[in-house]
Amino acid sequence: MPDLKRRDFFKAGAAGLAAASLAPQARGADYLEHLWDGYDWGGGPRVADRLNQGPFTNYGADANAPGGEVGMATSPSRDIVPNYGMGLTAYVSGDTGPPRLPGQSLEKSIEDIVKLPFTQKVYIRPNWREVQTRPGKLDLPDWWRITFDLARQYGKRVGFRIMLENPDFAAPGMPDFLMEKVPYVPLKGSWKGDTSQVRYRKKHAMPRYDHPAYQAAFGELNALLADQYNGSPDIEYMDTMMYGFWGEGHTWPFEGNYFPSNLAAEQTWLKMLETQLGCWTRTPLVTNTQPDFNNVGNAAMLDRSVRSGNWIRSDTIFIETTQIEALSNRPAWAAAVSEVPMTTGDADQLGIIDGVTQNEEIAAHVLAVGANYWSIWNWHNESAAHVLSYYDKYPEVIDHAARRIGYRVYPAFIWPFARDGGHGVVVGLANDGVAGVPGVLRLTLKDEKGVTLASGCLDPGFPKPTGIRQAMLVWPGDQDWIGLQLIAELEVKGQRHPVRWACRQALNQNGSLTLRRNQRGS
Repeated sequence: MPDLKRRDFFKAGAAGLAAASLAPQARGADYLEHLWDGYDWGGGPRVADRLNQGPFTNYGADANAPGGEVGMATSPSRDIVPNYGMGLTAYVSGDTGPPRLPGQSLEKSIEDIVKLPFTQKVYIRPNWREVQTRPGKLDLPDWWRITFDLARQYGKRVGFRIMLENPDFAAPGMPDFLMEKVPYVPLKGSWKGDTSQVRYRKKHAMPRYDHPAYQAAFGELNALLADQYNGSPDIEYMDTMMYGFWGEGHTWPFEGNYFPSNLAAEQTWLKMLETQLGCWTRTPLVTNTQPDFNNVGNAAMLDRSVRSGNWIRSDTIFIETTQIEALSNRPAWAAAVSEVPMTTGDADQLGIIDGVTQNEEIAAHVLAVGANYWSIWNWHNESAAHVLSYYDKYPEVIDHAARRIGYRVYPAFIWPFARDGGHGVVVGLANDGVAGVPGVLRLTLKDEKGVTLASGCLDPGFPKPTGIRQAMLVWPGDQDWIGLQLIAELEVKGQRHPVRWACRQALNQNGSLTLRRNQRGS
């Protein structure tokens, strides 16, 4: 849909959405928390040209890989593999904006974070009013531009969220141009704590999300952002904008919601998710696994996100059992983002119990749930110096996580064979990471001139972290397998991303592997 038409579409649908959400509804929402293990999520992302993945036979008249003995084998890499869909993520901003350090320029403070050598991604989280001050146009802050410029310079993609409301920011979340149109509804109750912090002295309220003016502006915000960043090579993912504090799907400790019913709340937020899905067609949306504390439809949003080939996230690791269940038993093709604040390296912050620092406990549990991403940040205190104050004392904790996080795929076995006047290989793929492949893995064989001989895809999520997934590539003629380049790509929402093989054997500059015989026949 062209840009202007898409914006008009969202504006036209806003009034109908508001009317539907305000109408009296039956109590209770349609979706409830459920066991993720064994849950039917459907077939996952579409596979355009599925490769034969077995079973394969080497012997007898009906063999489909006749005479196939292992001609080549590879072993897992010991290095960081900086592929799309995985990695350690450096936070330029969390809830309180970018680092503004005494005596240091904003550019220098941000660059020090972006260039942290053990991180592969960058993350920012501005408030809505910081990225848009007037209708019909984005007004991105200086630190947004600085972050993107530096991320490009250091070869790192950016993940982001626009916070619709932020309890740690004194001003409301909405831009000023909406303030006279959309009312705020005060939250009932109190949030007690140190009143020197904004969150404990602020009078918390939520906007009428179902108001026509809010819905129109929300649609326009997504359309404006997507016009620049949907499918952009600069973007890793975008967090789904959700209800409440930080846009995470809750207003804890304030209970309940102001909608006429929980079902009305769920329907409103499902519509707002559809708005986001309609704009972000090539970039993954990452939806929070936050339990539905305020009964606004979080479980329904998660269900829709996973079924549409998008991803999930959690804002901590030592948290509710429901979030651990979701992270641990999600479909293999759905990436998981784990955002957990670290401590600094100061002696009084390390939290050493039984000889284990708090950060080591965090990293171990992030890996245990099979996460694709782990945040490298200090809560409300972002700076490279704070991260390094811990890393310089305990480098093995972060280095180990960087070498285990996500998927780490390599072609463990290559079985060459000849059949029906042509040739082929069965590739046995292994995954030395902790997560499945977050999408669909495509394999391609090219000759020395760059001509494609064979190409096709595995099933979504394969190979998983245990076992070998086999796939067959065949081509006509007498071209030998030795000297061919085996190339891997990750397909996510119609976009192809190059994958560097995670093996110790020498790779080409583009991350592909040149096939050669390094195993003797029996």
